[in-house]
Amino acid sequence: MNKIIEFFERPQVGKMVKYTFYGSLVFLLIVEFFIEKHPYFSFAALPAFYAVYGFISCALIIAVSKILGKVWLQKGEDYYE
Repeated sequence: MNKIIEFFERPQVGKMVKYTFYGSLVFLLIVEFFIEKHPYFSFAALPAFYAVYGFISCALIIAVSKILGKVWLQKGEDYYE
């Protein structure tokens, strides 16, 4: 198990994994233009709609959770005194 962790901690491997990930994202985005779609809603037929929708949804979840954490979950420093 240690050898696997050491392997992925190398900077060259990290760059390779990152570029492979980015390449697969670009590949999937290009392939989407050639796949026939049968959307239920008309706006779902737009190119890269689901990629943009997923990104905006994820960013919105992160923003709302940060706001919720600041307003509701965090307590003041003197809360237990």
